[in-house]
Amino acid sequence: MQYWNELVTLKSWEKLQELKAKKLEFVLIGGWACYLWAKSHKSKDVDILVDLTELARLKANFQLKKNTRLKKYEFSMDGISVDVYVLFYSKFVLPAEYVAKNTVMVEGFRVPRPEILLLLKQQAEFERKHSEKGFKDRIDIMDLLLKSDFDFESYLNIVKEFGLLEYWKRLVEIVSSFREAPYLGMAIQDLKKEKKRILTALKAKM
Repeated sequence: MQYWNELVTLKSWEKLQELKAKKLEFVLIGGWACYLWAKSHKSKDVDILVDLTELARLKANFQLKKNTRLKKYEFSMDGISVDVYVLFYSKFVLPAEYVAKNTVMVEGFRVPRPEILLLLKQQAEFERKHSEKGFKDRIDIMDLLLKSDFDFESYLNIVKEFGLLEYWKRLVEIVSSFREAPYLGMAIQDLKKEKKRILTALKAKM
C-alpha cells in the first residue's frame, strides 16, 4: 500500500534522476532516502543537502527561493517541490556537517546512515506530528526500523552524544502507538512481535 499517488511519486523520482544526471553533488535526505533504505514508500517531494559550491550551481540552473524562517532554499521542477538544505546554514537536530560525513552510497545516491536519517525524520515528525506529512514521517520511521540495516546501538550512542533524550522518548512513543500494519505490508500480529523486538532493543542500553 503506497501512501502517495503513484503518478506523483513517479514524476518526483524522474526529477530526482534529472538532478543526479546534472552531476550535482548532494546528500539525499527525506522520504526518498528512506525509500532507498527500506524499499517501501516513495516520496512526492525531493530533499537534498548541499555545500555552498553546489548551492551556487543550483542557483545558476534553477530559480531558488530562500526560506529564511526554515533556513533552506526551495524550487520547483515541473510541479515537484525540491527543498535544498545547506551546510553551515541549515539547522538539523544533528550538525549538517556530521550528517554529510556519515553517508553511504545506495543505488548511486549519497544517503545518511539509517540511524542518522531516522533522527532527521524524527525532527520532521516533531515539527508536524499532527499533519498528514507527520503520519507519513511515522511510516518512514517504522520502515527504517524494520527494513533497513538499522543499528540500534549506534542510534543510542548518537542520542547520548548529542543529548537527544527527547528523541529517544518520542521514538518509543511512535513505536508503541503505531498500529497501521497495512502501510508496512505486515499482518497485525507480526507487527506486534516486531514492535516488541524494537522496543526491547531501544531500551536495552538506556
